[in-house]
Amino acid sequence: MESIHGFVFSLFSFLIVLSVLIFFHELGHFLAARRLGVKVLKFSLGFGPRVIGRTVGDTEYLISALPLGGYVKLFGEEPAEGEAAQALSPEDRARSFSHASVWKRIVIVAAGPVFNMLLAYLIFTGALSIGVPMYVPDFDSLMPVVETVGEDSPAKAAGIKPGDRIVSIGDQKISTWVQMTDIVRRNAGKALTVVVERDHQTVPLTLTPALKTVEGEDGKTIEVGQIGIGKSPRGVKIEAANPLEAIYKGGQATYQWTYLTVEGLVRLVQGKLSMDNIGGPILIGQMSGQAASQGFGGLAFLIAILSITLGVMNILPIPVLDGGHLLFFAIEAVIGRPLSIRKREIAQQVGLALLLLLMVLAFYNDIIRLFVKQG
Repeated sequence: MESIHGFVFSLFSFLIVLSVLIFFHELGHFLAARRLGVKVLKFSLGFGPRVIGRTVGDTEYLISALPLGGYVKLFGEEPAEGEAAQALSPEDRARSFSHASVWKRIVIVAAGPVFNMLLAYLIFTGALSIGVPMYVPDFDSLMPVVETVGEDSPAKAAGIKPGDRIVSIGDQKISTWVQMTDIVRRNAGKALTVVVERDHQTVPLTLTPALKTVEGEDGKTIEVGQIGIGKSPRGVKIEAANPLEAIYKGGQATYQWTYLTVEGLVRLVQGKLSMDNIGGPILIGQMSGQAASQGFGGLAFLIAILSITLGVMNILPIPVLDGGHLLFFAIEAVIGRPLSIRKREIAQQVGLALLLLLMVLAFYNDIIRLFVKQG
């Protein structure tokens, strides 16, 4: 029964998080379109059949049956060709998204990710203004730099010293602490060739991880390799003395979390971070439930981090995402005309395929975490 209650709580928390993120994202598109004179036909929270709604002016505001996103439907969002385009009245043409100037379209599309960043900034600033400190991970703390070496440990016997940076193990280059520990855990009792960087020089060493019995995340005992080195988790603590200072410090926290998100994404593309780090709705649901169990502050903090992630992901130049549309508009601004509908359709199909592959990977990782690693 407790597991059912936990699932319902996590699901409810997930829907709250998702609704807030999508609402702010779509609110950015909506406000920008209204401000620039483009007609908004629908503003929906959720997809699918309408549950409840009301039309005010030109816009229908509604809540739809599937609470897994939302959308803003703009008049003329799908560009018309030939006779259909000529049939538009001058008034409709003036309020059509596809007939707006390229700069207006750029502003409207970019407003979604910008509002995601704004949401994170408001949460950070609000927390700091009432005396709640924000913690931003120090990216250097993720690096494979040794801070402590245990006495009588394999690392000590191999000659590893505090301050050494693990450069490679065998023929594999090491760029993160997690990558290094993963190799060590899987190679208990095996002699490994390790190269460390010390005083700007590389030093080759031979290291044999000891077999240790430890408790896993699920409470069960497992056998892993360990070498006896340690690293203290570091973070940047951001505090504000008063609400005015919080306005600046909120921006600092938003910038540093955004930088960390972009840096992590770059390392993922470079292959320096494992694809196992990608998570989907199951992971977000679990995180939402855990954050909500810590109270409103924990849930708000998670919303801020996910909002930054959503903003960064949406700005990527992948067709289907906002960044893909911005890429099309940038090309149009340079060559003086939009790409043909056929070319955009092909690009959209490629982008959709990439997005579906990413979703499959995210679901796969979620399932592995949920059923394999825990059971």
